[in-house]
Amino acid sequence: MTCNGCVRHVDKALRSVPGVSAVEVTLPDEAKVVHDDSATFASLVAVVQSAGYDACHA
Repeated sequence: MTCNGCVRHVDKALRSVPGVSAVEVTLPDEAKVVHDDSATFASLVAVVQSAGYDACHA
């Protein structure tokens, strides 16, 4: 991610996943997500990738 527009885009994508209750996205490349068991890591990665960004586990 390179700008606040990217941050908003990733934030919106992550919040769209069922089971996500909180999201904090920061530059350059970090996202913290609070979720229940219905939001799997794979579903979070998939939604970030479908938004056009890389996602990996730190």
